[in-house]
Amino acid sequence: MTDTAQRLLDSATEAFASKGFHGTTTRDIASGAGVTSGAVYVHHKSKEDLLYCISKVGHERTLELVRASTASVEGPVEQMSALVRSLVEWQAANHTKSRVVNFELPALSEEHLGDVLTMRHQVEDEFRRIVEDGLGQGVFDVPDANMAVVTLLSLCIDVARWYRSDGRLSAAEIGEHHSVMALRMLGAAPQA
Repeated sequence: MTDTAQRLLDSATEAFASKGFHGTTTRDIASGAGVTSGAVYVHHKSKEDLLYCISKVGHERTLELVRASTASVEGPVEQMSALVRSLVEWQAANHTKSRVVNFELPALSEEHLGDVLTMRHQVEDEFRRIVEDGLGQGVFDVPDANMAVVTLLSLCIDVARWYRSDGRLSAAEIGEHHSVMALRMLGAAPQA
């Protein structure tokens, strides 16, 4: 990727996060990247194509993070703890990009949305697998596994809505806190 293409992606991320996809113009993106409006179309087919690139890469990284964190430990309690901790920390540390990746999906074309939702469902499946393993082993106690998965995903993803780097807690501290809360929600004792 060229330097200009990367600057356009970075500028689009900032603009989409602050103004939303529909409130952002290609002029906003070009200005933030220090190029003319025409340069946007040299590197990307459309504003929606920029959003798709941001969303696709963000979801690919999320899926890699989720799989790596669960592969690093054994057992549902340890896996859920590691998964929530790492995902929340990533969402907080990358809160600007995460807001775009997670909350601007309705602006994607049908085809692009389908690609992104496939990865999103794979992330959800990792959570579901761990919850079901925990229920099967008797270490989790929730009345509805699907609702537990939705709640856990919301707990992790919504951090991007409110996290600020100048806040009281660091991204790592929030990841640790949410990890403990996730296990409590699942009826499991947090690890020492």
